[in-house]
Amino acid sequence: MADALVFTLVFAGLFVLRGVAATIFFYYILPVGDHCPNCDAVTLRIQSRGWNFFFPRVRTSWCLECGWHGLLRPGPLTPAPSGSELTKMQ
Repeated sequence: MADALVFTLVFAGLFVLRGVAATIFFYYILPVGDHCPNCDAVTLRIQSRGWNFFFPRVRTSWCLECGWHGLLRPGPLTPAPSGSELTKMQ
């Protein structure tokens, strides 16, 4: 009985550790900041109750240029253009 319990605990522990290691690895390969990984344009932050509640350390984003949507790690944000810069563009 003790051998079966030890085997089960070790097997379950390795299974859990594999999931934790994969989660940490995939977190660190997410892009940092607010730029799209496809076209390098600035993305918009999207409010998603599920993702934001369960994973507060990632931001759900959407790119206006290419339509990409996904997760980004928090990082430096692009400053918003001032009012004078917006009127010069038009």
